[in-house]
Amino acid sequence: MLDIKVIRNDVEQVKAKTQKRGTDPAIIDEILELDESRRQLIQKTEELKGRRNKVSEEIAQKKRNKENADDAIASMREVGEEIKSIDSQLNTIRADFEDRMSRVPNLIHDDTPEGADDSENVEIRRTGEPRQFDFKPKAHWDILEDLELADFERGAKVSGARFVYHTGDGARLERALMNFMLEVHGRNGYREMMTPQIVRAEAMYSTGQLPKFEEDLFKIDGMEMYTIPTSEVTLTNFHKDETLSNEQLPVKFTAQTACFRSEAGSAGRDTRGLIRLHQFNKVEMVRVERPEDSWDALEEMTTHAENILNLLEIPHRTVLLCTGDIGFGSSKTYDVEVWLPSYEDYKEISSISNMTDFQARRANIKFKREQDARPELLHTLNGSGLAVGRTMAALLENYQNADGSVTIPEVLRPYMSGQEKLEAL
Repeated sequence: MLDIKVIRNDVEQVKAKTQKRGTDPAIIDEILELDESRRQLIQKTEELKGRRNKVSEEIAQKKRNKENADDAIASMREVGEEIKSIDSQLNTIRADFEDRMSRVPNLIHDDTPEGADDSENVEIRRTGEPRQFDFKPKAHWDILEDLELADFERGAKVSGARFVYHTGDGARLERALMNFMLEVHGRNGYREMMTPQIVRAEAMYSTGQLPKFEEDLFKIDGMEMYTIPTSEVTLTNFHKDETLSNEQLPVKFTAQTACFRSEAGSAGRDTRGLIRLHQFNKVEMVRVERPEDSWDALEEMTTHAENILNLLEIPHRTVLLCTGDIGFGSSKTYDVEVWLPSYEDYKEISSISNMTDFQARRANIKFKREQDARPELLHTLNGSGLAVGRTMAALLENYQNADGSVTIPEVLRPYMSGQEKLEAL
């Protein structure tokens, strides 16, 4: 959520940046009108409460003097009714104000390029060259089936479309990738966490999934609780409503969880294989940083995501997201995209974002530079490190062999008891 003071003091800049993100800037005018009404009503009710306190003192004095206080009592009742009426108006205006504020995206960083959609993202760097096969390569969904590494048919029978069983070596490979990623991030200073995977609505609000993106979530029927779309939610909310000391910073977390997404609006996209499932595993990185440190942290986190693919020796590239593709709460985002031969293209495998103080304001996460200093909002950052299913898809396609087997990258073999290949049973 934005700071209302920023909106008041720099209206045109906020409008311009809001419009670049495809949001109607008229919402800013609505917010300012509600803000002005809210402030006027607050001032009026404070004046009335001051008057009521004064009248209460007069009544008490009259009673001590055994004087008639009926007129003063009647006056105080009138003031009380007026305060009650204003409080009711104020509650309505506050609710409208907060609703509109919650629907305004974060302000984009000046580095974020303008663009309508992902075709206008800007490539920053590219690592590794796509493999030139001397045979016709298979798509990962065919490799999974041929080597009996996954079962989509039974996944659909039990849970519906876009669910999968990982089986045998497929389950072992998924687990190996998760353990490998967590250990690499641990060496980079991230504290490993195991988090809840069901959260209250307020946690989703803190990280920006609610109210705007409710249709993308799985809600537990009859409860104000949701399955998490990413452990960004649980890791960021770990310090909700807390004020950290300067010595506690930076906070660096990593966790592996299942992620649940309805994929609303994605009908017909990536319907085969592991790219777009309703449930998938992901290793996440989250950082909580001092405002002046967060931009360097974003660059470092991006290299940490890239490093997983460097170690696996899978070709990839990094792009800077444009205004038409960047996430609601982010100010600046890099996507790391992995090469998939079946698409003859790069597919996103990690998004690394600086949310600045947008989430921290919602979640009330602050710090003090010194013990007696005024609390300040922190900056939060998050990034996939990596999406495990997409990493598996990339590994299978890039490491496949002419005989149908798949070579396991050397760096992963210790996590699979030294196994060198995936082969048909």
